[in-house]
Amino acid sequence: MEAVARGVELVMDGTADGLVTAPLNKEGIRRAGYPFQGHTDYLASLTGGADCRMMLSGGGIRVVLATVHVPLKEVSGLLSREGIVRTILLAREAMVRFGIARPRIAVAGLNPHAGEGGLFGNEEDKLISPAVAECRGQGMDVSGPLPPDTLFYQLARGRFDVAVVMYHDQGLIPLKMVAFETGVNITLGLPIVRTSPDHGTAYDIAGQGIADPASMIEALKVASRLAAGDG
Repeated sequence: MEAVARGVELVMDGTADGLVTAPLNKEGIRRAGYPFQGHTDYLASLTGGADCRMMLSGGGIRVVLATVHVPLKEVSGLLSREGIVRTILLAREAMVRFGIARPRIAVAGLNPHAGEGGLFGNEEDKLISPAVAECRGQGMDVSGPLPPDTLFYQLARGRFDVAVVMYHDQGLIPLKMVAFETGVNITLGLPIVRTSPDHGTAYDIAGQGIADPASMIEALKVASRLAAGDG
């Protein structure tokens, strides 16, 4: 955690152009006395309280998370129209940086079948649909809320450029299924460039010389491109 803080200092003062972080163990963070769930909220605190989001990229698909490391039972209560709009806007900004001038953004529903008209939940009608409508009103190409079980089929086949999802596993399960070795986490909304591998610490294989560095190498490449303005 101290190394992460020092890295942020180096980027903020112009000594470095970007930050690539190695995995942190979330249980270890708590044992060390830090009140953070992981890198994302810690980096937000270190950079002035930025309202940031996690973006995962790999295997030709990209997902941006509306909520991050929270219990599943708390997701609904943490969602808001404003927060979903913020997530969509950050997704759009990220795609523009990647060279897509008018990105096609898919927004996932929270519930099965995207709520089925309120039969399986009302978050879509109360929160997600109004957020999508607001972003469309700003001229953005946004679709949703879409049933999560079909959204990723379309995303993987190029129908959309990026997906905004409501919770952690909703987006990371499909992405890691196709890009576990090469996925990259990009923090959106920070005043600095920051990337990381998409995996954890894997203490069970430490010191055995069998860890795959591909995700870390890709994180370094992506950070370099972003810092250079190449997307």
